[in-house]
Amino acid sequence: MVGRGRVSPNPLVGALVVQDGQVIGEGGHEGPGTDHAEVGALRAAGTGARGATLVCTLEPCSHHGRTPPCVDAVRAAGVARVVVGCLDPLERSRGQGVRILAEAGIDVAVADGPDELACRQMNGPFMTWSVTGRPEVTLKMAESLDGRVATSTGESQWISGEQSRARVHRWRADSDAVAVGIGTALADDPLLTARDVEGAFRAPLRLVFDSGARLPLDGKLASAGEGVLVIASANAPADRVRGLEASGVEVLALPGDARERLQEAVTELGRREVQSVLVEGGPTLAAGALEADVVDRVAWMVAPMLIGGDGAPALGGAGRARLADAWRLSSVEMARLGDDVLVTGRLREVPGSPSVEAGLG
Repeated sequence: MVGRGRVSPNPLVGALVVQDGQVIGEGGHEGPGTDHAEVGALRAAGTGARGATLVCTLEPCSHHGRTPPCVDAVRAAGVARVVVGCLDPLERSRGQGVRILAEAGIDVAVADGPDELACRQMNGPFMTWSVTGRPEVTLKMAESLDGRVATSTGESQWISGEQSRARVHRWRADSDAVAVGIGTALADDPLLTARDVEGAFRAPLRLVFDSGARLPLDGKLASAGEGVLVIASANAPADRVRGLEASGVEVLALPGDARERLQEAVTELGRREVQSVLVEGGPTLAAGALEADVVDRVAWMVAPMLIGGDGAPALGGAGRARLADAWRLSSVEMARLGDDVLVTGRLREVPGSPSVEAGLG
């Protein structure tokens, strides 16, 4: 999809202009400040757009932000029909793009069923942030067949295969932020950057949940300085906080217990227009995120190996005593990544678009 990894806080949008069954113009949004997809498609179609159908994955905007309203360009182009994949929640507090187009005499149709769901899920981070004010959080884990993420000696690189690791780098590039716990930071000294990924993207914010501000000053993350945020406890040692800040790392000290800090951190990220967070574990952070009810999606990789013994389990914490209370996924999909199996699913569905009647009424 055009714009992956660089459009946030804007949504991913694509558009086509169709005349007599032929595509005569197409466009995709490339990022904040650039033309929206509809404008690009109409420009490509030129005068051929008059009387044509404009198909776009998201409702055309009606407000003047970094660029003029798309509805103005659509009306000026003289298209006869607009087909929208899903409605934009932000338009309900603005002029409502589909309503403005309908009032201008343009035939407007809004998708439903699988097509609407696909367009909504494509923009899960944007939809979640628009409706709730917080980012969409994806929990990613890689485990052995017997549910271990490390051996008894702490070795974890690599449980997943090469194709799985390449997919994770693509996910990092597509995310606004990537998060680990201090245990992972200490054990692996990761960079948390996206590498060997096709196309341009913006480097994600790198987060470390580190209650005691223990991130080593000579480690890769602290050495990187800019673009690293440590979520610490309000009781973290002041000298450790000062040391991290002097290295260029931002420290956000939050009150409360681990659950409360996770919830407030996610809320604060939403305030900063961070729309997507990829949580890469390990077991303590993964369990904490689930217990704090901040996880929207799960991406779970299972590698065909057996570790056994006292290897670290994929989830720490107390877990669930009753199966009725277990975290259950919906919208489950499975895929092969080399020899690994990827299971994805949702703990919370993407917030629904307002009804078509609300948009056109």
